[in-house]
Amino acid sequence: MYNILCFVLLYFAQAQGLTSPQDISALKYLKASIKPSSIPSWSCLASWDFSTDPCAIPRRTHFTCGVTCSPDSTRVTQITLDPVGYSGQLNPLVSGLTQLTTLDLSDNNFFGPIPSSISSLRSLQSLTLKSNSFSGSIPDSITTFKSLESLDLSHNSLSGPLPKTLNSLSSLRRLDLSYNKLTGFLPKLPYNLLELALRGNSLSGYISKSSFDGLTQLEVVELSENSFTGKLGAWFFLLPSLQQVDLANNSFTLVAIWKPPGGNSDLVAVNLGFNKIEGNAPVNLADYPLLSSLSLSYNRLRGAIPLEYSKKKSLRRLFLDGNFFNGKPPSEFFAGDMSVSGSLGDNCLQGCPASSQLCSPSQKPYAVCKQAYGGKPKS
Repeated sequence: MYNILCFVLLYFAQAQGLTSPQDISALKYLKASIKPSSIPSWSCLASWDFSTDPCAIPRRTHFTCGVTCSPDSTRVTQITLDPVGYSGQLNPLVSGLTQLTTLDLSDNNFFGPIPSSISSLRSLQSLTLKSNSFSGSIPDSITTFKSLESLDLSHNSLSGPLPKTLNSLSSLRRLDLSYNKLTGFLPKLPYNLLELALRGNSLSGYISKSSFDGLTQLEVVELSENSFTGKLGAWFFLLPSLQQVDLANNSFTLVAIWKPPGGNSDLVAVNLGFNKIEGNAPVNLADYPLLSSLSLSYNRLRGAIPLEYSKKKSLRRLFLDGNFFNGKPPSEFFAGDMSVSGSLGDNCLQGCPASSQLCSPSQKPYAVCKQAYGGKPKS
């Protein structure tokens, strides 16, 4: 009987709700800031009825989704809105939610600047604002989060440089700022990063070793579709945990690649396509034991295709098209036991079997190749 009584009392206590008044005010402010015409009748926000307590249990008709509370039903710990096209501005509306660990407003139509007051969410671990219309710069205050592990502001219209104190995010594991309008250089990065994605911006300058100092856990680097230039130093591919690299569609002119120390590396995929890389193909890439995908498409590479590439059993995708490679391609590429897809087309190769998919598209005209190697095209 005692246990039953305790259960009943606990049930009614939870049903009554004890949500912090400051959290209730923040939720009211959030809903009030969103255009009513952008709130469908069946959406999460439509169920937010403040005649009941947001954390009251059970949630049968009100606050049915979008809000998660602490076990004692006193604090809001997560706000994850559904992607239905909510439209509005953040302003300082989320301040006061000091126990909030997750804020996800992705795939909606929020606009305007990201308010600097967002730093008041001091317990935040995951901030996802991707696929909205936020504009302006990334506020420096965002780098004051001590517990933030994931930051995704991709697919917005953010502009200006990256915060100089980005490395202050000491707990950050995943950073995605892709497809914005960000400019300037790459600052020093948070040393606990696992994944870095900055695709589709206007970032420029050299890739400096100082930006990556201490990043011993970095596995994924995606910097494609920017304006990075110059030489990529040999240190880059020796980052100890590196697995996937995409640096395509930049303006690199030289890439230095050393053999991995002890022959050990986790590197699986490399994309250096659509740059301005000159010289011979980096033969040392063949010494990376797990490498299965390599693209050097549409650069300014010349000379023979390294025989080492054709002998690498782990290689499954190889794109060397759009360069000036000459000579005969290694015969191993066309042997029955060699299972590699990709392209050797649009080069200056001789004897590339027309029956092989690897040789598509066709090679450059003879006159173009002769001129590239210092000759003069025939009249």
